[in-house]
Amino acid sequence: MIHLDLFSGTGGFAKGFIEAGYSFDTHYFSEVNKFAIANYQYNFKHAQYVGKIEEIDTKELQKPDLITFGFPCQDLSMAGSRTGLSGKRSGLFFEAIRLIKAFKPRVFIFENVKGLCSTNEGRDFEIVLKEIANLGL
Repeated sequence: MIHLDLFSGTGGFAKGFIEAGYSFDTHYFSEVNKFAIANYQYNFKHAQYVGKIEEIDTKELQKPDLITFGFPCQDLSMAGSRTGLSGKRSGLFFEAIRLIKAFKPRVFIFENVKGLCSTNEGRDFEIVLKEIANLGL
């Protein structure tokens, strides 16, 4: 399986799949926090760092079978700014959608915080659902 882990943090998705008995022939990850990157590389020796999500060139990677992501939620979180998808961090959701559209993986898994359902009076959640529905997968 080829896995692309976006907004990877320290590797929760990857660890979960490995613990469940899956293995990766190729394992890519994208993250911006230098401490999370170092931790990821320590825990997943064969994972290939592909840089910031905005800089991922789809022509340079093998087509992933699996894309996982939980995009930065500070703009959505009940404890955050509540600027929603128009926020600098949470707006990166659209970069994940760009990559899913380009790669058309067999599976993608997305998780986020409760606040997604209520930012901008629920309109952000509607946008996310429409974007996912419009993927045509």
